[in-house]
Amino acid sequence: MLIFFIILWSITALFVLRLIFFSGPFSENIEEPPKGIIDMHCHTAGLGHGNSGAIISDDLRNSWRFDVYLKSFGSSEEEVHDYGDQILVHRIVDSIRDSEYVDGAVLLALDAPRDDRGEIMQDKMEFYVPNEYIAEQVKNYPELYFGASVHPNKPDSLHELAWSKDNGAVLVKWLPNIQEIDPSDDRYIPYYKKLIELDLPLLVHTGDEESFTRTNDRLGDPELLTLPLELGVKVIAAHVASSGKSDGYENIDRLLNMLEKYPNLVADISSLTQVNKRKNLRKVITDERLSGRLLYGTDYPLTNTPLVTSLQYFLNLTFKQMWKIFRTKNSWDRDVKLKSALGFDAEVFNFSKIYLRIK
Repeated sequence: MLIFFIILWSITALFVLRLIFFSGPFSENIEEPPKGIIDMHCHTAGLGHGNSGAIISDDLRNSWRFDVYLKSFGSSEEEVHDYGDQILVHRIVDSIRDSEYVDGAVLLALDAPRDDRGEIMQDKMEFYVPNEYIAEQVKNYPELYFGASVHPNKPDSLHELAWSKDNGAVLVKWLPNIQEIDPSDDRYIPYYKKLIELDLPLLVHTGDEESFTRTNDRLGDPELLTLPLELGVKVIAAHVASSGKSDGYENIDRLLNMLEKYPNLVADISSLTQVNKRKNLRKVITDERLSGRLLYGTDYPLTNTPLVTSLQYFLNLTFKQMWKIFRTKNSWDRDVKLKSALGFDAEVFNFSKIYLRIK
């Protein structure tokens, strides 16, 4: 009986809090999301089965994160062993084909951390998805586009950038916090000039990183991107630097202050509805400096984890909205509906396709 009254009191308290603090969506201009959206920030993974060449470190495999990630792909270790890493890509494509709003996704490779000689740093390597594997996979599916990842310390990095472009890459992905890349390093100037020559945007994780067992969050400072921006590289700041601080200042504020100076700087909205990043949603949606500078991305498969749920937005959405979104089975449709209901407009959902020149 006591438990019943505690539950009843808790539910009543939540309703009262909602009545007092309900603020609605972060924008007054709510509109129906468009169709034909491209997700420009989609991950896959692998255990090396099916000759993929993909690697997951022992530390990550022994972490609680491993099972969560496999479940978020809708798969299991046994299935990957039986059918190869390619089954995870097939799961992604099936979900896209089932989506009402999303027509395609940029599938991202991820290079390993490398030392000054270009050798893989085995003690810091968490996750590796080779370019060759992703390039091969996207050729099998018209819904997928190649997102390359080339560590600038690789001795043949310029050649691999050119190879990636020749094989259909629409961008290059860095995750400095786990790849041990300092974007401000002058040694990378030839690399940046090659990106400009090839017209390849650089998608860079900004802010702290919490998806892996080890991370160097000093490298997530958006101000480290000043060098490539000064040279003219087209830079996409992933997640709008929506987590962590650098030199005592919020990373997102450091990024926002750079926008006026660098017209070649844009950002993506991947993972912003996660419980650990939602605090900056209002700022991202309403700050005029980001107008026309936001690309739609998901950070898939994290949209299939408890970190992202409409139920956490009970001060912004109606009960009908929360339930309808929560009950949406397709992860891309669920993500689009949630971000749209919170205030992201059609311009954001359409911009990935325009920016990456995807027809």
